[in-house]
Amino acid sequence: MTKITFIGAGSLGFTTTLVRDILTFPLLEDAQIALMDIDPERLAFSHQSVDKLIKVGNYPASVIATLNRVEALKESDVVLTTILAGNTDIWRHDIEIPKRYGVDINVGDTRGPAGIFRFLRTINPMMEIVRDMEKYCPNAILLNYTNPMAMLIGAIQRQTFMRVTGLCHSVQGTAMMLADWIGAPIEEINYVCAGINHLAWYLEYKWKGKDAYPLIEEAITERPEVYNEEIVRNEMFLALGKYVTESSGHNSEYNWWFRKHPDLIEKYCTHGIGWNPGEYAYILKEYQKTEKTWKDGVKVQLAKEVTGDDLTRGHEYAAYIINALKGGEPFQFNGNVPNMHLITNLPLGACVEVPVFVDKAGLHPVHVGALPSELSLLTALSSGIEEMAIEGSLAGDPTMIYRAICHDPLSAAVLSLSEIRQMTNDLFTQHKSYLPQFKQHKV
Repeated sequence: MTKITFIGAGSLGFTTTLVRDILTFPLLEDAQIALMDIDPERLAFSHQSVDKLIKVGNYPASVIATLNRVEALKESDVVLTTILAGNTDIWRHDIEIPKRYGVDINVGDTRGPAGIFRFLRTINPMMEIVRDMEKYCPNAILLNYTNPMAMLIGAIQRQTFMRVTGLCHSVQGTAMMLADWIGAPIEEINYVCAGINHLAWYLEYKWKGKDAYPLIEEAITERPEVYNEEIVRNEMFLALGKYVTESSGHNSEYNWWFRKHPDLIEKYCTHGIGWNPGEYAYILKEYQKTEKTWKDGVKVQLAKEVTGDDLTRGHEYAAYIINALKGGEPFQFNGNVPNMHLITNLPLGACVEVPVFVDKAGLHPVHVGALPSELSLLTALSSGIEEMAIEGSLAGDPTMIYRAICHDPLSAAVLSLSEIRQMTNDLFTQHKSYLPQFKQHKV
């Protein structure tokens, strides 16, 4: 029996989806699922949903739900984290303070001033989880889905002996999107993707062994509906020659090109028809809506009859990884791991996202080599900024956080150094009660 623990199990749709996938593997169908969250109401709904899956699938699995993290972690084999450090009343300031200075943010959960301060708040509860894992399930592996992925995993990996990697669905999600654009079954697509989380690149993308990039370019340039689905990413592809993971909304924040003044935002960021349009504070607004309406949606979902079709395995990595670790079929995925000469022109030791093979012996990251220079410049800048933010957090040094934000492409495209300093101080002042690693909260 495998014990699989969800910390942040109140992420209802995500938890249910992952449990569904896990139980489809014969090696895991008798798993003990432990659900833990700090919100008792969300936890109760999650418990009901998972219990329903088990009963409808007639699985020999079991589920427990607890507010006690230690109880959930004891003797676990796998721990999955999907936590959110605070509600919108806390993290809205990550978006709204930069906006006062002219830094227009769409998502704000990965990098830039908003992503960095989300990291600074989130690393503290994440390390509390890791310290408990060291005590109560030292042989477990941590599979993290919480953002900002690269900064969190990079900081955790240099503070613990625990096995840990970060998972994101943007790699396989984008691969499927590109396959759909060119009319290819995803089963016939092979690719090599590497970089950092949300800023990784399909260095190769092949259909039946043949380079499919000419077909992708044709779809983008000749079919307006394809171009308009991902305007920012399509412009990046046409300029740089390789396609990037994660949505246009996210990627519009990670460079100098699309959000530095209103006419560019209007042209490139507000009319995309794919997921996560680039409008200001899109994700913040979505969370604010769901904070008021989530209970009704969950009640409707729980009332639905679950059929065999609803138990079909999806494409999230976690279940496949757990199955491989328990002795099932080996699996390849894109994971977040330390850069031990895996990508030779990104910072050594930084958290990179590369192909990883997993089997019963563990995780085996793949050496990729150097990224092409037209990709490495932007990627290395973001990776270096993340390294500075991690260093600043570990040292409790607010000045290093300021210096990291100084190099953020979007902030630098809009603000002077003194303005970035004041914005950073405002963010520290707002969030100081959540940042115990800093003795001083002013640059």
